[in-house]
Amino acid sequence: MKRYVSLFAATLLASPALADRLPIPAGAPPAFKAECGSCHLAFPPALLSADDWRRVMAGLDKHYGDNASLDDKTRRQLEDFLMHNAGSSWKLGSGGGDPPRLTLTSRFQRKHREITPATWKDKRVGSAANCVACHPRAEAGSFSEHEITMPGGRRHERD
Repeated sequence: MKRYVSLFAATLLASPALADRLPIPAGAPPAFKAECGSCHLAFPPALLSADDWRRVMAGLDKHYGDNASLDDKTRRQLEDFLMHNAGSSWKLGSGGGDPPRLTLTSRFQRKHREITPATWKDKRVGSAANCVACHPRAEAGSFSEHEITMPGGRRHERD
């Protein structure tokens, strides 16, 4: 099953038509949205590799400046879910940093190379990890270029 899910995630990321659709996989534990989605978008597991997710989960006590510690049962449940639905490191690149950041993956960098530093600093965006600032359907797993709305309501035009 793990091989199938990883292969599915790799297929999604390899296909341009499907790469912008990254819904949360069926069978996500309720704690995924409740815990991960309580402070930020519950990021689709395919956005980081299994190794990166393992490092994120190992450092929940200092999770990007916050203490996001979980009881052991919930942590194991979420880690298993993330591991089984993670993206392929060969396609994503490493999330780099400690803890890993999806904004440092080669895929993210490639997809966002046209975004200016001023856009990231815009108070309506706040950080590169605030996907919903420009991707209004991010919670549904849709990151389509055709749906992007930049701060101030302007549509993003690709060259």
